[in-house]
Amino acid sequence: MPQYLFVYHGGHTPTDPAEVEATMAAWGAWFQGLGEALEIPGNPVGQSYTVSSGGVADDGGANPASGFTVIKADNIEAATAMAKGCPMVVNGSGSVEVAEVHEIEM
Repeated sequence: MPQYLFVYHGGHTPTDPAEVEATMAAWGAWFQGLGEALEIPGNPVGQSYTVSSGGVADDGGANPASGFTVIKADNIEAATAMAKGCPMVVNGSGSVEVAEVHEIEM
């Protein structure tokens, strides 16, 4: 079954203890709902840098990544359907970029 990379954009890190608890509960429930499709839960990420032939920019580009997850799904449609349940999508604070992971044999 193919793997899909979820790259999270947006969202924010809560600081209020009640908001932290609610955020963690929402992500935990979503991950639990993904069941066996969840391959690598991933993590939030810090400041991103963009490396190009022109050098290194520390601004993360136009839409910097804020985290990642790897899931398995039958196809891109199934993967994007799963991404619609992401807490950042549900609450409108961010988006999920979905891409199939292509296996390369060496």
